[in-house]
Amino acid sequence: MTPSTPASREDLRFRVLRLLQENPEMSQREISAALGVSFGGVNYCLQALAEKGMIKIRNFRASNNKLRYAYVLTPQGIAEKTALTGRFLRRKMAEYEALKAEIEAVRAEAGAADGSAEPAE
Repeated sequence: MTPSTPASREDLRFRVLRLLQENPEMSQREISAALGVSFGGVNYCLQALAEKGMIKIRNFRASNNKLRYAYVLTPQGIAEKTALTGRFLRRKMAEYEALKAEIEAVRAEAGAADGSAEPAE
């Protein structure tokens, strides 16, 4: 999945910030796998978040011979995550309501077609 619409890019930023707040030591590959986004997409998103001052990228040693990075949310990043959370929830609730209405319409259609109406949940 490579985000192409403004809403999907915003969703990606929200999901990345949420993951990093919980586990700043996640590698880009782990973030990529967790979100189902390409490695390049995650890299691009992290660089953009760093340029906007929402995360700081810090080096640390994962083992004796390997350097890794920690992605630490800045106060600005925490504020942005809070704003993104509200917008994400509003979008998902609207999607849920639209899907619920569509399911009810299909149930009514199916009930009318076979002469029986299934009870709504």
